[in-house]
Amino acid sequence: MNLLVVCPHFDPDVAPTGVVMSRIAHELIARGHRLHVVTSLPWYQHHAIDPGWDGQLVRTERTEWGRISRVHPFPTDKRNIPARALAFGGFTALATLVGTFGRVRPDAVLAMSPPLTLGMAGRVSATARRVPLVFNIQDVFPDVAIELGLLTGERVIRGARALERLSYRMSDAVTVLSDDLADNVRAKITIGLTGERAEVQAAKVRVIPNFVDTNAIRPAARENSYREQYGLIGKTVVMYAGNVGFSQSLDLVLDAARSFQTIRPDVVFVINGGGSARPDLEREASSLSNVRFIDMQPIERLPEVLAAGDLHVVP
Repeated sequence: MNLLVVCPHFDPDVAPTGVVMSRIAHELIARGHRLHVVTSLPWYQHHAIDPGWDGQLVRTERTEWGRISRVHPFPTDKRNIPARALAFGGFTALATLVGTFGRVRPDAVLAMSPPLTLGMAGRVSATARRVPLVFNIQDVFPDVAIELGLLTGERVIRGARALERLSYRMSDAVTVLSDDLADNVRAKITIGLTGERAEVQAAKVRVIPNFVDTNAIRPAARENSYREQYGLIGKTVVMYAGNVGFSQSLDLVLDAARSFQTIRPDVVFVINGGGSARPDLEREASSLSNVRFIDMQPIERLPEVLAAGDLHVVP
């Protein structure tokens, strides 16, 4: 099959969704499918276009298995919601044009959210080529933005909810990572519907969990080179490893560290990773001797990072 894949990040970008979609893509390739991947220029790690990738709105690479079209994501301050919405709009518009007018007609379209707008990009391309759309949901938006207070105003929230519901309904299948997310999406996709119409929409939602590469992620010794490098030998480590963004609410980790600073000096709180919220968190933690900020590690060190934590925090 020829597949059009529309996603926010792709290898070599280090965003979690990019890693997931890159692995899915390479498995599809191994099964004999050809792909046209429409994604962004690499920008996730520094929230700016990576050196060597800037200077173009669209950059196309030909591969043995198809091609990759990378479009400009227009990076903005994540706290500036209007600017971020415009950036998503610009990125989505470019992705829609590139995906819809590709040279090879796809047999199906696979789009990934967030951002939610890529569902509409996938729908336009699928409709233009008269092929089915599979919408892969990695996180349910706009729920997160609303709960964090980043999306406010009744009309804005109502509009975001309407876009979410429309994106689900216009997809031929919607995949989510867990049963609770499936319940969340089914409740939204059937709003205002009854009987057979509601059943048809609810049946679109499928649970396909993300995967773990058990060849790469294996048990490792607790006292390892990662602990040694960062002065953690003999410490009780509370570990957060991942994106240091505003939606993770890692200020709660600092609150816990503040409480432990005098009563348990052996406990160290490690925040391993980068993201838009890290500078603010580092300033807030400047007086906390029991908090360590460590940069994102190469994927090969992930077993060491995981083994180094005595307690892992999942926000």
